[in-house]
Amino acid sequence: MKTIWVIGGPGCGKGTQCDRMIEKYGLLHLSSGDLLRAEVASGSERGTSLQELMSKGLFVPTDIVLELIKEKMDNAREEGVTKTGFLIDGYPREKEQGILFEEKVCPVDLILFFDVANETLKKRLLGRAAVSQRADDNEETIKKRIEIFNSKNNEIVEHYKDKVVRINAEGTVDEIFTKVTKALDTLLA
Repeated sequence: MKTIWVIGGPGCGKGTQCDRMIEKYGLLHLSSGDLLRAEVASGSERGTSLQELMSKGLFVPTDIVLELIKEKMDNAREEGVTKTGFLIDGYPREKEQGILFEEKVCPVDLILFFDVANETLKKRLLGRAAVSQRADDNEETIKKRIEIFNSKNNEIVEHYKDKVVRINAEGTVDEIFTKVTKALDTLLA
């Protein structure tokens, strides 16, 4: 089974492309945010402590995030949920998280980097804000999120350069997915 990281700036289209990859390839989609929310909702002791951290606006320690991802992957393997592999969405957010992932979970086989110009990201997020009214989709916050992403992401791309496939994500959904399938067909064939 293959492990694929999907990275890209806020508004790059990761979610849309992940949906298509799941449908076409049967990959199991894992999002650290979804796993954290599910753990909190479970009412477990770990979930309660996570809720306390998150309600204070504090970061969840990387070890806990990796523990949740590893547990989900191990359970999926045991239950035969996927024969193809895992799509890790929006993770790692920085190089050190990637290194720890490979130490504690498994090696990554491929990294899809959805490369989009800052101006395009800003325009997409402002468009999304007009519809969804997310609190974090205002111009100042968007600018800061893009700056942080760029500084951290460049380290990931440089460190894992032999495993990164840059996808120019400026085109239509279909044009972008054609590039994605070209990369995945090579890996999953």
